[in-house]
Amino acid sequence: MSKVEVVLLDCWASPFCMRANIALEEKGVQHERREENLFGGKSELLLKSNPIHQKVPVLLHNGKPISESTTVVGYIDEVWSSSTPLLRTYPYERAQAQFWADFFDKKVFEAGGEIWTSEGEAKEVAKKDFLEILTQLEGALGDKSFYGGDAFGFVDIIAIGLTSWFVAYEKFGGFKVEDHCPKFSAWMKRCMQRETVAKVLPDPEKIYEFVITLRKMHGRGVSVRFRSVFFKLTNRNRYFRFSILSTETDRNS
Repeated sequence: MSKVEVVLLDCWASPFCMRANIALEEKGVQHERREENLFGGKSELLLKSNPIHQKVPVLLHNGKPISESTTVVGYIDEVWSSSTPLLRTYPYERAQAQFWADFFDKKVFEAGGEIWTSEGEAKEVAKKDFLEILTQLEGALGDKSFYGGDAFGFVDIIAIGLTSWFVAYEKFGGFKVEDHCPKFSAWMKRCMQRETVAKVLPDPEKIYEFVITLRKMHGRGVSVRFRSVFFKLTNRNRYFRFSILSTETDRNS
């Protein structure tokens, strides 16, 4: 039998790449992580593997590319199906998981970005909006340990990488998630106790330093110039694509 080759075109700071890595770890799939130097030029492999969006993550399974992080996680769950499934088998539970995964995708990263790219009153509005989103997510979690119930699963994998940016949001916004959403904060801590998560997520302080670097690159006018240089606002919806990272932040359906 020929050896199965699994390669992930990666970016250390991308929460979307993190979810693909966590899914592979949960399934026990040996894989190679190839860090893309997205500031210094995208690799030919990335351009060839994802010619439409030219963004990470891209999973290469025996040379065949799969793009879009949520699609990648679903693919991993189906291909390596011998272990515990990440997505529930019952149609209603699957539909609920897909709904909340989509909610995380479309709301959290964009709202957090508004905090560290804004100043003054706009920042306060952004902080309020972000916490309102987390309150909704806390309500969906309820008293469950994880979004799927007692077991860590699909929605948790989609969501947890996004939280690696929360320290940056908190420092720029002057708040603590735990003070406003204690159940959500407890869920974050439970997820981080899993080896598959802890070994993938970067130090939040390094993400904070990375955000500082992004702000310094365009000086004091970050709230205006960041949007024109670092984000591309699509015409079809109001969800931002994080262009400088060349990593997905929206799902164009």
